[in-house]
Amino acid sequence: MNVNGVRAATGKGMLAWLAATEADVVCLQETRATDEQTTKALAPALADGWWLTHAEPEAKGRAGVGILSRREPDSVRIGLGQSREFGGIERGSGEFDASGRYLEADFDGVTVASVYVPSGEVGTPRQDEKYRFMGEFGPYLKSRTGEFVVCGDWNIAHTELDLKNWRGNMKSAGFLPQERAWIDELLDAGYRDVVRELHPDEAGPYSWWSYRGRAFDNDAGWRIDYQMARGEIASRAKQAVVERADSYDQRWSDHAPVAVQYR
Repeated sequence: MNVNGVRAATGKGMLAWLAATEADVVCLQETRATDEQTTKALAPALADGWWLTHAEPEAKGRAGVGILSRREPDSVRIGLGQSREFGGIERGSGEFDASGRYLEADFDGVTVASVYVPSGEVGTPRQDEKYRFMGEFGPYLKSRTGEFVVCGDWNIAHTELDLKNWRGNMKSAGFLPQERAWIDELLDAGYRDVVRELHPDEAGPYSWWSYRGRAFDNDAGWRIDYQMARGEIASRAKQAVVERADSYDQRWSDHAPVAVQYR
């Protein structure tokens, strides 16, 4: 899940959530911290037995992804550059190799990845960055085979079911035709949006609510945090829950954890 700054999140309730969760693997996005800062912030959880793998962002205070697991991964790859080499395709530009936006780890034949797609902003260089990331990440994902689950903040609402105010956001970053078509391409290539498959006709379940106004209280959210899976494991997803806080003041991020149980 997107923690919106791991140091802030651990001070607001994330550590209590980690102590209570039954998850075997937790993927983190937007840690906004170095490896050292992230380890320090999560020290109580690590003392309780969690194993941390982290990809710190090159740009200070921006991005950063991690994977918390109940045991040490068999192997780890950080950044699109190393992952592209693993996937057997061309490296690409190298722009995102140290951006703290992608990390993957192997556990007994299953690869779990944590991704933080740029949010973008229409008409600005931030949207150009988002499209460049999509242009490099998409071919890598399509090249992958085997048991693979990609968890993270994709910053794209795929369909009208995935955000409450879709009519008012037709020209907004996160709901642009080009972004939505990119998700279509991944699904056509064999990926499965496991949460949507388990909640086929439901509005949401939303995973992000703006801190502005009364978005959370009115459930005016976006579903932008996905678990995309391919291989046999995609068919083994049996339950998906968005762990929405009971009230605004109990939130420790503007996102909520998206928990999927696999057989």
